[in-house]
Amino acid sequence: MSEQLDRFSLSKNLQPMGVLQKVGLIGCGSVGQEIALQVSQKGIEVVFIDLNDKRIKQIKQRMDAELESRIQKWGMTGSEKKLVLSRIKGYTDYGKLKGCNIIIETIHSKKQGTSLDERMEVFRKVEKVVKKETVITSNTATLMISDLASALEFPERALGMHFISPVSKINIVEVVRHANTNDEAYDLVKKFSKMIGKKVIDCSESPGNISTRMIATMINEACSILMEGVATVSNIDEVMKEATGFEFGPFEMADKFGVDKIHKWMQNLYHEQGDLKYKPSAIIKRMIRAKMLGLNVGEGFYYWKDGVKKPKTGGVRTLGR
Repeated sequence: MSEQLDRFSLSKNLQPMGVLQKVGLIGCGSVGQEIALQVSQKGIEVVFIDLNDKRIKQIKQRMDAELESRIQKWGMTGSEKKLVLSRIKGYTDYGKLKGCNIIIETIHSKKQGTSLDERMEVFRKVEKVVKKETVITSNTATLMISDLASALEFPERALGMHFISPVSKINIVEVVRHANTNDEAYDLVKKFSKMIGKKVIDCSESPGNISTRMIATMINEACSILMEGVATVSNIDEVMKEATGFEFGPFEMADKFGVDKIHKWMQNLYHEQGDLKYKPSAIIKRMIRAKMLGLNVGEGFYYWKDGVKKPKTGGVRTLGR
């Protein structure tokens, strides 16, 4: 009987890996694209899965445009650009993930509430097509990796792997083990992180890890200061940048991440923790209703054109208009 059980033990089947050659991404939105480019630039093949061929074409065009801007600004050559893009392939078929050493789930759901059920379904689909030694991770910021891992036949292979945008500039990744994550899976994620130039920050399992909890509360407090009439959006951002050395103030940060994404982080954290400091500010909710979602739509706490922000001059009552 014990011999039969041993045949199905993941830890028995997980052997030290050789060269890490292929990484799979599920969902390739803005952060997924950043991860794909970062990984490909380090010489690792990337396979991403997305909804349809039209979206895959758009994703490839956006990554092409991003690398073109790097050619203009940072001196990347055209041949380097072609090499990076040649390592990135997009499909709708999960079967194309076969042969991947690590899978990173990076879906972005626009539905209200948590995306737990959707992400668990992604985990199930992935496990059906990959090898037993393939490690399955999620880039989720606010869901518990143990909940996602419960969808797997071999939950030992699952970890949280939270990249922080902009991925090309932030040199850390928050890595979360759940109670049953095995050492082989963790060691492979550490190896992979080192290969792509990221330092692993170990986090105990907690919704939001370090970065998201700090960012959410800072933006909520900035909204409180704004609504009290203490200072303007621009002045609050300027003070925070000068006082802390941050590249962006809280409102610019909200616009760049997406006000809708920040709102979802806050909802998930408030649902999990029950702490009022995570409850989305009233002004965040008003921005969502007004479709002022930030950089991607051209208006949030600032006006945006070609990635350049322009301060609003109106008051809080008119959301700056």
